[in-house]
Amino acid sequence: MISLPQTAPRVAKLTALSIGVALLATACGGGSTPSATESSAAAGGIACPAPSATAGATSTTTETGGVPAATTTTPTPLKLGSLLPTTGSLAFLGPPEIAGVNLGIKEVNDAGGVLGKPVSITHRDSGDTKTDIATQSTTALLGQGVSAIIGAASSGVSKTVINQITGAGVIQFSPANTSPDFTTWDDKGLYWRTAPSDVLQGKVLGNYMATCGAQTVGMIVLNDAYGTGLAKNVKSAFEAAGGQVVAEELFNEGDSQFSSQVDKVIAAKPDAIALITFDQAKSIVPLITGKGIKATQLFMVDGNTSDYSKDFKPGTLKGAQGTIPGTFAKEDFKKKLLAIDPALKDYSYAGESYDAVNLISLAAEAAKSTKGTEIAKQLKAVSEGGEKCTDFASCVTLLRNGKDIDYDGESGPVTFSDAGDPTEASIGIYEYQDDNKYTPAREEFGKL
Repeated sequence: MISLPQTAPRVAKLTALSIGVALLATACGGGSTPSATESSAAAGGIACPAPSATAGATSTTTETGGVPAATTTTPTPLKLGSLLPTTGSLAFLGPPEIAGVNLGIKEVNDAGGVLGKPVSITHRDSGDTKTDIATQSTTALLGQGVSAIIGAASSGVSKTVINQITGAGVIQFSPANTSPDFTTWDDKGLYWRTAPSDVLQGKVLGNYMATCGAQTVGMIVLNDAYGTGLAKNVKSAFEAAGGQVVAEELFNEGDSQFSSQVDKVIAAKPDAIALITFDQAKSIVPLITGKGIKATQLFMVDGNTSDYSKDFKPGTLKGAQGTIPGTFAKEDFKKKLLAIDPALKDYSYAGESYDAVNLISLAAEAAKSTKGTEIAKQLKAVSEGGEKCTDFASCVTLLRNGKDIDYDGESGPVTFSDAGDPTEASIGIYEYQDDNKYTPAREEFGKL
């Protein structure tokens, strides 16, 4: 991981974090979670709560009338860039994120654009922390005069370019960064994200493994800002629920051999194993299941909860579970995304990417400016306190009629803190089926 020095943290109203996560239902077949000294789950398997009734629920859309013409027009059209992965260890996240961005751009322009002019988007690859692709891409985007850059997906990658972007007076808006480090980064008010901090995902996953009956956990963790930050919060929540982390093995980006980490974790005989990785899971999972560990003992995270139907034999991951921040992708939203990219198979962070486009566009309308620093001043305002609206057309209609708005999007209710973080979010829990594809199981909501 490339680390950058941090200067004085940005002042925020939220001086302390408190998390309100709904208590998960008791594991099937028993009362409260057993103590860590009474473990029998490894021998008998673990039993997680049944899927919630709302898993995979559909939604309806509301038709809106014509959008009023912009009362203020701009001589400088809004230019956006994206810094999303098409290569590297998070390349599987690129297609849904890019589709979400493109859908947002289409809908904004279908509604007449921002301040009377069409919005443009330039996509560039972020790569991963093994390369310098992100720096090169960022330099190219800044050279084109973009007002905001949507990305990166990887927290580690964002750390390599955040100072470059915000130092240029440009907004960096990530749909997928979850490292808590960004909450206090000295970003001049220009870093924003629609993905919640890993404080929330870690708490949900740690509690959920305990609810499933696991009393001991082993973890295999990517040694970067994302991996170690998420692991810290998973461990804290699991131990607070009475469990014990009996093994925690790290590996570095670029490593290709994981036998040592797998052997050490299995030797500790944990009830459950948490894989906090990116696509290295393709190599790690067969090593684990080859040692006799059941798929139902595996818990994954947003960095590796993906479609493995072409990677593993049928049934390899059946019963394994994973967490992804954000609400379940709704059926009507999936259809719109598939119209943008018919080859799309994964929807992770598509909603957050779509919301990023809408929020930037609405903030530009509210600011009556396409300058990054002016847009940033309005991002919090369009996320809270006004009349609820859920897409660009309906929201911009309200703005142009002199109303305050409160944008709630495809990623859920979006209300920003002064630090640019969402203050409330859902964490989806997914379960793998026999085809090694994941389906919605249950959803947990929390506030930061």
